Amino acid sequence: MKVIIVGAGLGGLACAIACRRENLDVVVLERSAEAREVGAGIQIPPNGARILQQLGVLEQLLEVGSIVQHVDFRRYDDGRVLRSMPFGDGIAEEFGVPWIIIHRVDFHRVLLDETTRLGGEIRLDAEVADIDSEGPEVLLAGGERIAGDVIIGADGLYSRVRDFVLGAPLKPEETGDLAYRATFKKEQLERLNDPKVDELCQKMAITSWLGPDKHSIFYPVRGGMEFNLVLIRPDNLEKGTRRVQGDVEEMRGSYAGWDETLEKLISCVPSVTKWQLTTLPELPTWVKGCVTLLGDACHPTLPYQAQGAAMAVEDGFAIGKLLGLTNEHLQDAHGSDATLSTRETAQSIIPAVLKIYEHIRKARTSRSVRTAMMNRRLFHISDGIVQTVRDFLLSYMGVTRQSDWSWLFSWRMRQMLYHDLLGDCERAFDEYRRGLSQQ
Repeated sequence: MKVIIVGAGLGGLACAIACRRENLDVVVLERSAEAREVGAGIQIPPNGARILQQLGVLEQLLEVGSIVQHVDFRRYDDGRVLRSMPFGDGIAEEFGVPWIIIHRVDFHRVLLDETTRLGGEIRLDAEVADIDSEGPEVLLAGGERIAGDVIIGADGLYSRVRDFVLGAPLKPEETGDLAYRATFKKEQLERLNDPKVDELCQKMAITSWLGPDKHSIFYPVRGGMEFNLVLIRPDNLEKGTRRVQGDVEEMRGSYAGWDETLEKLISCVPSVTKWQLTTLPELPTWVKGCVTLLGDACHPTLPYQAQGAAMAVEDGFAIGKLLGLTNEHLQDAHGSDATLSTRETAQSIIPAVLKIYEHIRKARTSRSVRTAMMNRRLFHISDGIVQTVRDFLLSYMGVTRQSDWSWLFSWRMRQMLYHDLLGDCERAFDEYRRGLSQQ
């Protein structure tokens, strides 16, 4: 079985690794001239870390990433700590794996190296112009055709493969928020000679300031030698603008009057990128024949829950596992000679298996998208009684059962962070196979 993956981002590479571990042939088509990621820091919550452990790359990620010890929520104007949630050993004990912070470039490099090590083919400067579902085949912009058994659209928010699956282009919708993203070196912060900034730099923690219509996130990457800062505020970009070089003075003015420590961090930012935050309506389907989608191509989520990359990695794992089970089924059905598992037979089963993937994943990813939208509202509450109630409730919350005095929050988080995706795939495929045997 040959799998063509369009897009060499985090989700596409996770899918490639999952498919290679099932002994499937893999070709990854990346339209850029080099396989690289943009951006800065990224979080890997336990559900993502568990999948990466099953893909055999968690150790490599821990070598270049760090385990989160605390998550601190602070009031926007005076920096008062609303809640310091202990993570560290408590997260690992409850969920079996840690919560990780890592530079996106380092995360991507680990997945890229593992894809190559396992024998996955990565083709750069390979832009997809069209898809022929009869093949199925991918038509590249240069005219070349690449045939396979399955085509996976891992090509992000502005997916070309999604247009084929839906039969018409679908433009992302603006959410009304934008994000400034910046990174700086530890030396820049040390030159401030500020005790409160130094205290932040010494902690392997995620710090978030919550305020009216805005919030910000700060945490170390690369072992504390660099720092990631994200500032989210109402959108003032022109309609249809994806990303521009930001105005540093405008950014600083947006957070005037916020916690003095945050203002000092912002003062260190020499340049900034300004991203418009967009999303999609829920898609009617992710599958068309032997073609499907994963990650931001079908369920982009806002950065208010740290689940975007984790959900894409879960998608990639589910596709690889289900296609591996399909391959085993075809070989069992035709005897020990794998050459008898003909392309025609595979194409008669793969569309149904991809619908299983959609069924397994759609409810969970939709719930994640909705929760991120809910967090947006909770983070951005204006001063007043509602904000006071939120802060009071937040002071009792924790992600683990041991740290959560409310019980309800940790129960909800467990539904997200402790997920048996491997079991879901195996149970769903067994049910499908039993149905085939009864026909």
